[in-house]
Amino acid sequence: MPCQKEKFLNMRFLFKIQMPNEVANKAAKEGFPMLPKILEEQKPEAVYFTAEDGMRTCIMVVNMDDASEIPKIAEPWFLSLNAQIDVSPVMVPEDLEKAGPDIEAAVEKYG
Repeated sequence: MPCQKEKFLNMRFLFKIQMPNEVANKAAKEGFPMLPKILEEQKPEAVYFTAEDGMRTCIMVVNMDDASEIPKIAEPWFLSLNAQIDVSPVMVPEDLEKAGPDIEAAVEKYG
């Protein structure tokens, strides 16, 4: 199945990382010492911090060659901040453009 792996090279994944308040409050009081280390290791394409569902939330886009890299991204957040994580593959406009023929074929077949 090497062809399938080649198809997924440089996929982008959107991570929504939510930190329970009790753990995040403690980390905030300490200046979030783990964040620079985690972000340096993970090298996200983009990272934003916000509040969602009443919790501190990190929204991060990470490029990966293989979905098997998800634990490498998720585990530091799980272990250091007891985070809840949602992961979704995402596309940039160029990816969507490349998908055009497959979308058109699906529309012809199923639409």
